[in-house]
Amino acid sequence: MDAWIILSVAAAAFQTLRFVLQKRLSMGALSAGGATLARFLYSAPFVVVLAGGYLIATGAVWPGLTPAFWLYAVAGGLAQIAATWAVVALFAERNFAVGIVFKKTEVVQTALVGLVVLGDRIGLAGLGAIIVGLAGVLLLSQTPGTAGRWWRHLGSRAAMLGLGSGAFFAVSAVGYRGATLEIASADPLVRAGITLTAVTLMQALALSLWLGWREPGQVGRVFAARRVAVWIGLSGMAGSLCWFTAFTLQAAALVFAVGQVEVIFSLLASVLIFGERLTRREGFAIALVTVSVVAVVMVR
Repeated sequence: MDAWIILSVAAAAFQTLRFVLQKRLSMGALSAGGATLARFLYSAPFVVVLAGGYLIATGAVWPGLTPAFWLYAVAGGLAQIAATWAVVALFAERNFAVGIVFKKTEVVQTALVGLVVLGDRIGLAGLGAIIVGLAGVLLLSQTPGTAGRWWRHLGSRAAMLGLGSGAFFAVSAVGYRGATLEIASADPLVRAGITLTAVTLMQALALSLWLGWREPGQVGRVFAARRVAVWIGLSGMAGSLCWFTAFTLQAAALVFAVGQVEVIFSLLASVLIFGERLTRREGFAIALVTVSVVAVVMVR
């Protein structure tokens, strides 16, 4: 089995664990912004030690970083902050598994953005896959127990957070792949480690400053929640390292395709950890979105 496939599955598993921990913290101890900061702040020290240790152990030299690298890295890093914040906020609106599936529209949105921005043409099979995914999103957009036509619920907070997170994660993945490809090294771990170090430090600093301004006291609460938050950092670092390394080996769209196993992991977490139940409509919608995102990648 190719290394990038194993890395993609591992990344999805670590990411599910991280979102489980973030949901727990956002349910009381921290705000959505605080739970998001925990992911970056507690990852940063481990990332620096891991990347530095690998460079020393292998004798690799820190390569020069081009302006294009920083452009990709900053764009990807800021998009990931926005995406993670949106997902954590979404957990307060819907159950865990539905929140993850909303996020997984990132693959479909990547195809649509490619058509609009890059002129990538989508055949009939791809268009059909996108329509299937849209049907699933429309089903998920209506909050259980509410009435009205489906289009009245597309503007709901849950729908906007879910679709927004997918869009930002799509931008983030493209940015990170672009950044890793700008590093002059044949070693994928060097490229992934350097990119991850630069991005994580930038994210931790930027979000700390933002929360210090917009949510006074939240940074202190993140430090107070360190017993749980440190595991968010570790799982986040492990997941990101797997994603970044996979991006150096294969196109982001194909990495995301394999990463759809996160939907299965999230279903297990939703039922076994949070004791949540899915309605038949939500289960059917999750199936539609899952089929859609896999089909889009296969036919693009």
